[in-house]
Amino acid sequence: MEFNNVSKEHLEQLHSASESVDPLSASQLVVNTIPKSPKSQKSHHGKHVFSKGSPSKGSPNKGSPSKGSPRKHDRHSHSGRDGRPKKGGYGGKGTWGGLLDTEDDIIDPNDPNYDSNEEKQLTITEPVPIRAFEEYKKKVTIIVEEYFATDDVVSAANELEELGMPGYNYYFVKKLLSLAMDRHDKEKEMAAVLLSSLYANVLDPSQVYKGFSNLIESADDLIVDIPDTVDVLALFIARAVVDDILPPAFLKKQMTSLSKGSKGAEVLVRAEKGYLAAPLHTEIIERKWSGNKNKTVDDVKANIKNLLVEYVLSGDKMEAFRCIHDLKVPFFHHEIVKRALTMAMENRASEHRILDLLKEASEEGVINSSQMTKGFGRLIDMVDDLSLDILSARELLQSLISQAASEGWLCASSLKSLSFHNKKRLEDNTVRLFKIKVESIIKEYFLSGDILEAISDLESENCNSSAELSAIFVKKLITLAMDRKNREKEMASVLLTSLSFPPDGFVNGFLMLIESADDTALDNPAVVEDLAMFLARAVVDEVLAPQHLEEIGSEYSGKDSIGSKVFQMARSLLQPRLSSERILRCWGGGGSSKPGWEIEDAKDRIGKLLEEYESGGEAQEAFRCIKELGLPFFHHEVVKKALVTAMEKRNSRMWDFLAQSYSIGLITTTQMMKGFGRVAESLDDLALDVPDAEQQFVQYVDRAKSAGWLDPSFSSNRPTSVVENGFSS
Repeated sequence: MEFNNVSKEHLEQLHSASESVDPLSASQLVVNTIPKSPKSQKSHHGKHVFSKGSPSKGSPNKGSPSKGSPRKHDRHSHSGRDGRPKKGGYGGKGTWGGLLDTEDDIIDPNDPNYDSNEEKQLTITEPVPIRAFEEYKKKVTIIVEEYFATDDVVSAANELEELGMPGYNYYFVKKLLSLAMDRHDKEKEMAAVLLSSLYANVLDPSQVYKGFSNLIESADDLIVDIPDTVDVLALFIARAVVDDILPPAFLKKQMTSLSKGSKGAEVLVRAEKGYLAAPLHTEIIERKWSGNKNKTVDDVKANIKNLLVEYVLSGDKMEAFRCIHDLKVPFFHHEIVKRALTMAMENRASEHRILDLLKEASEEGVINSSQMTKGFGRLIDMVDDLSLDILSARELLQSLISQAASEGWLCASSLKSLSFHNKKRLEDNTVRLFKIKVESIIKEYFLSGDILEAISDLESENCNSSAELSAIFVKKLITLAMDRKNREKEMASVLLTSLSFPPDGFVNGFLMLIESADDTALDNPAVVEDLAMFLARAVVDEVLAPQHLEEIGSEYSGKDSIGSKVFQMARSLLQPRLSSERILRCWGGGGSSKPGWEIEDAKDRIGKLLEEYESGGEAQEAFRCIKELGLPFFHHEVVKKALVTAMEKRNSRMWDFLAQSYSIGLITTTQMMKGFGRVAESLDDLALDVPDAEQQFVQYVDRAKSAGWLDPSFSSNRPTSVVENGFSS
């Protein structure tokens, strides 16, 4: 039979076979026009035939090691594996082989050693890799499915290695992720963990790179079956960058090969701007699919202590570095530095070994310079406390700093001055008891919402007279609120507006919050956003003056520090026009789960209830209506409208209303000050209707000062210019 007589028929068979290739395959395979033996369509009723000898060349099992996963043979009874024998039934002992058999290896264009000249030398009778690739795809699918069922990383790694086809591993990457994308968060996290575990050991970096590239190119097809493809694939890419299995430059390089309107381009934009550009993105990305969700600050600290103790005993630096890497908290490495140095100061015999560990950790990049500096800085902050247990703590720490700086693994110039660093701390029994009581006060307030009771409890603890105790309360209040819902966040901000703490108490409280943000980030990855919002809200509520915000910002000059990020975000929130109204509604308003009132709606309601009272209504009913508004931080609007009405109508009823509101604690001194200030700002407009508005206002200010509503420093003079939140807009 002549070859040309069967060529057309077999071309059609091969064309049909090529169309059955999985659409998720990474690239088009080159199919040679070779006649296919009719016998290759036969099977042995689903049974596998294994040759006892060495595998034939071109077999999918070429190069497989004799040892494999303990589960390798368990898979055959329940897998969906193709039952056809190897080489289409022609690879057995004593056979002539099939028509497509050859003694040459398959040439893969993706092989690093690929030479296009070799391909040109192939004759028309040489094999195509379709059958090998089809077999690989089936086996890879089984490996991924079994991994999702067992969560056995080691077994999955062994199974993949036994396939002996590393040139096709880009398809494994693509198949693993595409299957995970259509499943729950558990499988997505498992897929990310498996890739990170196999990277560089089983999976060549170029194969991982290619697998992600092909996934991005397939985004338009994937979105048909997986509606949230853009977000999920973007998160997989961001996770790969965070896990150091994709270079950050991957995104820009891929973008150049994609059209602007493609889903692949959307994926890359979402990965970069939605995930990788966010503050503390590492923690957020790693926890997105509930990874490390049970890892608390205490757990991490306990693990750090254990690895340091084990290192001091064994001296095995590589094992210590492995443990540090397994913690997966690079943003918390300063705790390792702090604890290691403390251990060296407590046990002088271990000093040399510990310093050797820190030095090599710095040189190898296990702990970066920023975390190293921060660890030393934290020890400087607590050196006075250490001196209670280690009498020579200050001298020892100075010696450690000098040695580290001289060896080149610490930038001593960026540290605080140790010789003059002598903060007074109140860590005595009084403060310890206060911390216990204050937590109880805050939790009770969150349950009851009773501001007056909380203020009374704080006054009984002399909190108002101590800037340090005030700062401790501010820190504790916001820390507990950040770990709860919007209701508690709103309640915390409302309570701050009602407190008469020293200004330093509020400022130092926020400074303490920012200093501990690294620890808080372990439990709350969105700590930067939350702190920035609390800071902006404090400025809007005039708990902090704009210059106080600048003072806080000046403490954190480094661009990459958390403090700098919080400060910059708070400023950006305060810059736009009408930012006050938006910030006031950030958590819903009113300390409840219901949506906050629109500002204009609240103003209208306040105006109506005051009109009703002024026309003969009862004060108790007006007080009830004000409370039902649920906007204690907006009571300055009540003061403003009541004053304007009193000046326009020239009667004392509204003044009496303000007096009663102040006496029962409904309107605080802070809100009184804001209300009078708002009137002072609008005197020019008010004078158009009330010519003697300025003279009346001066008299009301004097009366309010006499009654104790206003601080003696309050000025009745109109401000020369009014700037939104203290910042030019």
